[in-house]
Amino acid sequence: MDLLSNEIISVLTYLLPGFVAAWVLYGLTAFPKPSQFERIIQALIFTIIIQGIVNLIKIISLQIGSNLFCIGRWTSDINLVLSVFVAIIMGLVFTYYANNDKFHSLLRKFKITQLTSFPSEWYGSFCKNKTFIVLHLNDGRRLYGWPVEWPNQPNNGHFSIAMAEWLTDNPNETIKLDMVKNILIDASDVKFVEFMKYQEDETYE
Repeated sequence: MDLLSNEIISVLTYLLPGFVAAWVLYGLTAFPKPSQFERIIQALIFTIIIQGIVNLIKIISLQIGSNLFCIGRWTSDINLVLSVFVAIIMGLVFTYYANNDKFHSLLRKFKITQLTSFPSEWYGSFCKNKTFIVLHLNDGRRLYGWPVEWPNQPNNGHFSIAMAEWLTDNPNETIKLDMVKNILIDASDVKFVEFMKYQEDETYE
């Protein structure tokens, strides 16, 4: 029983950096959490890459210690701490490219893929279009304003709209909500979204 427990602990310790990298990636992006089996596979892939980087650092460090100067012995504790550190850096790097589409845009230029790094067209549209929007509600009303926050999925969550105005059938008349800082709209009440053409003087922080 003790032998089995030690083997489980060894496996979890080996996979720990991969789980840390995946935790950083899914904690800082809008990607839906995968199943438990998929998480283990992803952790294994991340771990293989991380261990390769750590082993390379170990080889370089041992060479420096043998030929130049030595500051200590390479231990299993140092290996684990360095693996977790590399995992955090790798998770942040993957998060950066997942949130800005730069890597996939380069692949699209070379005709390697037509996909984006965003989890859905819905999320990608809000990331790429920093502008005022019009929410068309299910009951026919239209709300114009600046999206401070928006849901990751079209049917779950809320819109937080600032500088909100209700649009009327008269294009020259709107109902301004001057006393309202932000208004929350349930995503399930929204039929579709219009993105306005961007203007330099129309920004909201």
